Amino acid sequence: MASIEKRKIIISPVTRIEGHARITIQLDETGAVDEALFHVNEFRGFEKFCEGRMYTEMPTITPRICGICPISHSIASVKACEMIQGIKPAYTGNLLRRLIQLGQNISSHALSFFHLSSPDFLLGYDSDPASRNIIGIANQFPDIALRGIRLRKFGQEISERITGKKIHIMGIAPGGMAMPLTAENRKALLDWIPEAKETVRIGLEIIKKFHRENEAMVKSFATSPTLYLGMIGENGEQELYDGNLRFIDTDGTILQDQLDPKRYLEFIAERSVNWSYLKYPYYKPFGFDKGFYRVGPLARLNVASKMKTPEAQEEFLLFKAIGNGKPVHGTFYFHYARLIEALCSVEEAEMLLNNPAITSTDIQTHGRWNYNEGIGCAEAPRGTLFHHYITDDTGKLKNVNLLIATGQNNPSMNRSITEVAKQYIHDGTKVSEGMLNRVESTIRCYDPCLSCSTHAIGQMPMEIDIIDKDGKLVDHVIR
Repeated sequence: MASIEKRKIIISPVTRIEGHARITIQLDETGAVDEALFHVNEFRGFEKFCEGRMYTEMPTITPRICGICPISHSIASVKACEMIQGIKPAYTGNLLRRLIQLGQNISSHALSFFHLSSPDFLLGYDSDPASRNIIGIANQFPDIALRGIRLRKFGQEISERITGKKIHIMGIAPGGMAMPLTAENRKALLDWIPEAKETVRIGLEIIKKFHRENEAMVKSFATSPTLYLGMIGENGEQELYDGNLRFIDTDGTILQDQLDPKRYLEFIAERSVNWSYLKYPYYKPFGFDKGFYRVGPLARLNVASKMKTPEAQEEFLLFKAIGNGKPVHGTFYFHYARLIEALCSVEEAEMLLNNPAITSTDIQTHGRWNYNEGIGCAEAPRGTLFHHYITDDTGKLKNVNLLIATGQNNPSMNRSITEVAKQYIHDGTKVSEGMLNRVESTIRCYDPCLSCSTHAIGQMPMEIDIIDKDGKLVDHVIR
């Protein structure tokens, strides 16, 4: 729903995203767009209420932060715990973690593309908002809707077949895994692979068809250059589970390569803003004004030198060609990058399931508290995720810092909605619903997960409007 006030347009809530947010579009004296702000309205506070818990509880607590990417939280958490213990996970335990994380990536990307974003591509940005959703897709494109649902289910099935739960999983433990994959469950997952691949290919055709038919719009959609951060393997390949970090600049020049995630605080800082619970992270060597960077599928493909699987590598080369050897900055290309990653995840899952060691029962090593600090890093579907714990000498947590992917994209999300608002809204008194949907869809490109990224406790003002019975503003109080 949108409301138009004097020199201000408010979109509340932003639809088809995870979490609650609104957008304020500020107009100048002529009615043209001056600036747009992305307000995140919720606060979770996990960092504070985890203080005092034993560090070993965190791989079970942190998946409750988010129902969409619980596995990434558990993996980043368990890596921090293993640093505290000074141990490495068992080989098969590592394989199973990789497999579960791939499943989460497939599930999340399926949800983002088929459920949240495809209504814009298939039904049109200017179509009736009452049916511009997954129900409208189910009515007009029932096969695509069903395929999207089943692709998401396949990703969740990987987790359930190993841990017994689709979300808020249990069993990712320091040293590996608490439960193995049975031969029966392995076969059931392998049998699903061909359908999953076919569905991702259909998604790729949908987005590439939209690119061809809307070339000017796609190429001009929020194209401001940024830095990029993503995890890579030892040969520069795209990596989700266990690798080092690479920062590149706006031209693709590598700023930091094979950077140990444990050094993240040397290169990333955060600053609070007064209109949102999300902070503004930035690349410290460049400072706050020039250090904004992006994470997530677009960033991971921009920083990577190659993909790990054959079909995804073919699409990756097509993606790289868009930038002619430079990073692809257009925000709309997040969708394409997301589907390339989904294809790679299905292919890699098949490779892992065909590894005979995947059903081994030697899945966990054991350790104890040895160190006061642990840092874990993984690539969540939305981007690079850090968990940082400091304990006392009994293993109780004294400090917890969670640097979430959506928070790292926050500066760019604000800049992107400003760009798109200026592109499509030229007169604030004559605004169509389709124009505002394009502004909203900018946020959907990033696929934010707002509930797990808010952590500006003590720095967000409380605002109270006092309205009389006639709707007149009597007082406005800020604390």
